[in-house]
Amino acid sequence: MKAWQYTGDGEPLALRDVEEPVAQAGEVLLDVVTAGICHSDVTKLDGSTSSVLKMKPITLGHEIAGVVSALGEGVTGYAVGDPVVIRADLNGPGLASNGGFQPKLAVSADLLVPVPEGVPWDQAAVSTDAGITSFHAVVVRGNAKAGTKVGIIGFGGLGSLGAQAALGVGADVYVSEINERLHDYARELGVTAVGTDIAAFSDIGLDLIVDFSGSNTTAAAVETVKPRGRVVQVGFAVPQGTVNLLRLTIDEVELVGSCGGTNADNAHVLRLVAEGKIASRTTIIDFDHIPDAIGKLARHEVTGRQVVLYG
Repeated sequence: MKAWQYTGDGEPLALRDVEEPVAQAGEVLLDVVTAGICHSDVTKLDGSTSSVLKMKPITLGHEIAGVVSALGEGVTGYAVGDPVVIRADLNGPGLASNGGFQPKLAVSADLLVPVPEGVPWDQAAVSTDAGITSFHAVVVRGNAKAGTKVGIIGFGGLGSLGAQAALGVGADVYVSEINERLHDYARELGVTAVGTDIAAFSDIGLDLIVDFSGSNTTAAAVETVKPRGRVVQVGFAVPQGTVNLLRLTIDEVELVGSCGGTNADNAHVLRLVAEGKIASRTTIIDFDHIPDAIGKLARHEVTGRQVVLYG
């Protein structure tokens, strides 16, 4: 079968013939239905984050939804035909084993999460990484709940889902996004206010700010959040930054990181999708156009998420 693979830093994605996988003990074989394209696919190809890959060459694609087609020895709780997603994980497909840019893959059953009725396939795929990363940052690490005043920095694929997660638990949401073309989208979702700089909300008394950008925005978040408020860092467009340590210390501001999520997070996100409380803007592409889609993402020509649909 054909697979789009990373073969080396700076090399284009390569279409290669690979053997069809077989489910080993503790694994299931999955027929891939949808696979999301993530900005980290760009940074793996250019070498910025390829060090996380645990095998080379490797089929990329770590946002995966599909149907169970075979069970390996010892697997219980699943049956052939079950719709599932694979929670994105550093030890999972697309990072430690061949991923979703091929039509079949074998995966540890421990990473599977059932897909409830009413969840479209494109949204199912996005839930596995963008969805859980956003939810985990806002609700788990940020402890957002009804009445919490939440600032969101960056309203791209992650930030828009983070805002929806906050709205879904009853929080008041204030969005900072430099791309004003996304402001109407934020308003359509029901955020309280939107602007181009989080500092514009310094008089609001934000309990929580989640920074999905990380492009020298952490400092502004620390300056803007209320005393004893919390800043959750998700984005790292730049690897290092500077913050006001005096403000951080005197006002006892919490600065914490957040990465990925758990199976429980993924299940929660899928429930929110089924309830109509979270949805990503998606563009459907076909298998042959995966390299073009990654190129568009690298050139910042994409809003929302691109999802490969098989069949």
